[in-house]
Amino acid sequence: MPEAQPSVPRTSPRNYEVLDASDDPIIPLLVHVPHSSIVLPPAVRQSLLLNDIDLERELLRMTDWYTDQLFDPVLELGGMLFVNRLSRLVVNPERFPNDAEEVMARHGRGMGAVYTKTSDGRALRHDGVGANRQDLLSRYFDPYAEAMADQVSRMVDRIGHCLILDGHSFPSNPLPYELDQTSDRLHICLGTDSFHTALNLVEAIEELCARERVTIARNRPFSGTYVPLRFFESDRRVAGLMIEIRRDLYMDETTGQPSGGFRPPQCLISRIMKLAASFCS
Repeated sequence: MPEAQPSVPRTSPRNYEVLDASDDPIIPLLVHVPHSSIVLPPAVRQSLLLNDIDLERELLRMTDWYTDQLFDPVLELGGMLFVNRLSRLVVNPERFPNDAEEVMARHGRGMGAVYTKTSDGRALRHDGVGANRQDLLSRYFDPYAEAMADQVSRMVDRIGHCLILDGHSFPSNPLPYELDQTSDRLHICLGTDSFHTALNLVEAIEELCARERVTIARNRPFSGTYVPLRFFESDRRVAGLMIEIRRDLYMDETTGQPSGGFRPPQCLISRIMKLAASFCS
């Protein structure tokens, strides 16, 4: 195992940050953290219909709090961390840019790449966002997607393949917008893709969690995993797996503050990533 090094910001424009622990990744493991930020550029804030109190509540519900910290042990393993430094209320970089292809837009949830509704179905933006939608995609979504794809290409070119771990969290009780309203929520959710996810890795993680007495489910309450469109369903050298952890295991969901139990979930995720790294050799 390589000795831990201080993280080096390889790229850090305003809307995302790429970190690795050395000049080049040692293993082809890239952790993507898209929803940990609450930052809204002033112009975007002004375009939202919520008052300050309602916006604070929406950010509390919709942010994957502290996932950038929960998943940063990937740097000690010699991998890379790609973190969105803007809120998903700016754009959601994991959605399909075309709403006709995005299930969270087609089902009336108003949560495509540019959200028009809140977690409880209220208007977030005017429905006819029109040119503003295209401006948000051009300004934030497209450069982000290109940068993420470039980092994956870099790993594939240097090492021959890349495993993307998609780092998320989910609330202990379903929010109104969620397609899965089942109240019985396990500790960990693994999101898979039929083309990009290796089932032997999924099974190995499930076995690890069973030994740790951690409950785990596949594609429940959320399914799928992020793979840049440049490689999606076309390049098997790029693998993907989503890892979601239930928020009440590490934070107070009513305040957004980390709890005294933060360290054990971080250690669990570290062990999961270490296991995933062994599949990258």
